[in-house]
Amino acid sequence: MIFPDYHGGSIANLMSSIALAMGGWETGYLPLGQLDADRLGRVRNLVLLVVDGLGYRHLKERAPESVLFSHCIDSLTSVCPSTTATAIPTFLSGLPPQQHGLTGWFTYFAEVGSIVTVLPYTTRLGRMPIDDRLLNPRQLSGVAPIYDRLAVQSHLVVPDWITGTTFNRAFTGQGRLRPYRGGLQGMFKGIGGAVDAGKGRNFIYAYWPEFDSLSHEYGVASTEVAAHLAALDQAFAELVARLRGTDTQLLVTADHGFVDTTPDRTLRLSAHPELAETLMMPLCGEPRLSFCYVHPDRAGQFERYVTDRLGEAVTLCRSEQLLREGRFGLGVAHPRLRDRIGHYALIMKENYIMTSELPGEKPLSHIGVHGGLSPHEMYVPLISLDCRAC
Repeated sequence: MIFPDYHGGSIANLMSSIALAMGGWETGYLPLGQLDADRLGRVRNLVLLVVDGLGYRHLKERAPESVLFSHCIDSLTSVCPSTTATAIPTFLSGLPPQQHGLTGWFTYFAEVGSIVTVLPYTTRLGRMPIDDRLLNPRQLSGVAPIYDRLAVQSHLVVPDWITGTTFNRAFTGQGRLRPYRGGLQGMFKGIGGAVDAGKGRNFIYAYWPEFDSLSHEYGVASTEVAAHLAALDQAFAELVARLRGTDTQLLVTADHGFVDTTPDRTLRLSAHPELAETLMMPLCGEPRLSFCYVHPDRAGQFERYVTDRLGEAVTLCRSEQLLREGRFGLGVAHPRLRDRIGHYALIMKENYIMTSELPGEKPLSHIGVHGGLSPHEMYVPLISLDCRAC
């Protein structure tokens, strides 16, 4: 298992470097030693492109001759769990789950007695939208957008279908939204437009979701994903040419990587009624790392079942131990973090997943999955390019 390296090798440390360079904000995490702090502190345009799902191992093994990999200076770890719902809030706030308190696609919020799908910002049961006038995502997280803490103009180059979502609005803050459509060309045009438009220093955050979508549907090892990565690399090369000679530092990373699973590696809670009866509520977190809320008088039964019946597929950890060991971050924890990680964590081995479905939910059918602690999921690339001399 690969745990996050919050002491200088994670995406939280990358955000610390950006926060210091573009506003002098100290997040409480060390900046990355791999980046030139003096350069970042002077550059006119600092661009951070997050390619959802692009793992370091995948890029290295599948596209070693790519333009992207040719400028890869290191790998970083994601956060825990290694998933969009915990990592994207890290990019948007500058802080890992220890502080932002969002622990997976399905997070249980004890203060309102509900399991919420964090990014769509709906109830899990029935997927009913939550009125942010009653309960805003910022209230549940308790952290501010990074754009409100920087001393420069911030731009968010994001797909137009994300722009108006409740979660995205909550973490836009003082950033200027630059929604795009038209695929890769639309995104890279948006980045170029932000570089051209800024009069002073600029931080430009860009997000590309399609690598993740295709990996879920077809598998990260599929020909569809390979073709997409080639197209992404070509478009990236064109962006580099477009920015050549400008005072721009271009950084690329990801929120997580992927592994491919198979039906025979899918454990469904419905097939394990003796385990299900020990739980107080549905599984939370991710299919690759589930948080379990266990009846106090059935903890022994729960532990014995997981160890004896599922040991080949699952590593069982007490959630309190993960918290104590700093797996969610460093320093003072979100006041509700213990509520949101349950009593136990089921960390899946190899390419196993565990799922449970509520009424109205379709069984998970993803081929590509993430959220676990394997090297392919946890390591993401750190790509850096000084466009003055590129």
